[in-house]
Amino acid sequence: VQLQASGGGLVQAGGSLRLSCAASGSIFSINAMGWYRQAPGKQRELVASITSGGTTNYADSAKGRFTISRDTAKNTTYLQMSSLKPKDTAVYYCNAVRYAPGFKQVYWGQGTLVTVSS
Repeated sequence: VQLQASGGGLVQAGGSLRLSCAASGSIFSINAMGWYRQAPGKQRELVASITSGGTTNYADSAKGRFTISRDTAKNTTYLQMSSLKPKDTAVYYCNAVRYAPGFKQVYWGQGTLVTVSS
């Protein structure tokens, strides 16, 4: 599975951005996809995830401001971010997870930088 993230950039506080993660390869085996972020000097953290069944999960910091969605026809997962804050500044990574009995494989895309100015 290959993941290509895009959509990052510089935005003012209160603005919006939409990140995209295009998947290719053995995507039929993917059980869930997610967006993580890593700010300078901090650990990578989950922002939002969506399962193949459409169940979503959000970090508390993302609830009410971010929306994860997917377009199965385009094999693309999106993260719509609104009401952005300077503390949302980070490199955002998408990932894909495949589960099998006793087995979990995680794929990562390259990061896309989001910078929110005050």
